[in-house]
Amino acid sequence: MKNFDMTGKTVLITGASRGIGAAAAQAFAAAGANVALVARSREQITELAGQIGKQALAIPCDVSRYWEAEQAVNAAIQTFGKIDVVINNAGVIDPIGALSHVDPEAWGKAIDINLKGVMHGMRAAMGPMIAQGSGTIITVSSGAAHNPLEGWSAYCASKAGAYMLTQVADRENRGKGLRILGLSPGTVATDMQREIKQSGVGPVAQLDWSAHIPPEWAAQALVWMCTAEADPWLGKDVSLRDDDIRKKVGVA
Repeated sequence: MKNFDMTGKTVLITGASRGIGAAAAQAFAAAGANVALVARSREQITELAGQIGKQALAIPCDVSRYWEAEQAVNAAIQTFGKIDVVINNAGVIDPIGALSHVDPEAWGKAIDINLKGVMHGMRAAMGPMIAQGSGTIITVSSGAAHNPLEGWSAYCASKAGAYMLTQVADRENRGKGLRILGLSPGTVATDMQREIKQSGVGPVAQLDWSAHIPPEWAAQALVWMCTAEADPWLGKDVSLRDDDIRKKVGVA
């Protein structure tokens, strides 16, 4: 894998307790960055922060609540002096099921995390980033943002909304020094894929485990996206299914 230098940068990652978020924390730390690990799972992020060392800070947080997201950003700034990157990675796949039968409350909860959580992360970081004239905000997107999938109404709708947020945020803030874009990683070997497999609903549930990329690939892509090489994708989703992108990232 390629080496990217993030020395002196501060990166806040939501959903950092497992999967892509945990892999991203390790990748950014390996590149020299300070990492603020944000998740509801206090124990898991505390353990991960301990493994990484003094350049990591664990911040228990529910991104569906704006004030908690704002506190997380402030805690990162207080500890490391500034915030350079936010990775909006926290997300849930549930509820999976036909829209005609899905639980409205569970559906709303997915929107709270997958869509409002992204807005909260963006909104909380934008003030400090605009003030310093720089910053990168990356949202972990999905093919589900662009394609309807059976049984995934909450996930598709929330990811499509998050993609539109990326476009709007880029349009409003590129001229202020902010870089805002998304990563569509494809299917990744994480706990979310186990939930999808267990549901048995739709084509993704039928995929063999070997079809999924390792979370480390997505993590490496996120680090690469913080470099000027990714500037042509500002306001868009970078697709890790693309062989040319994989070469640029160094995971081909």
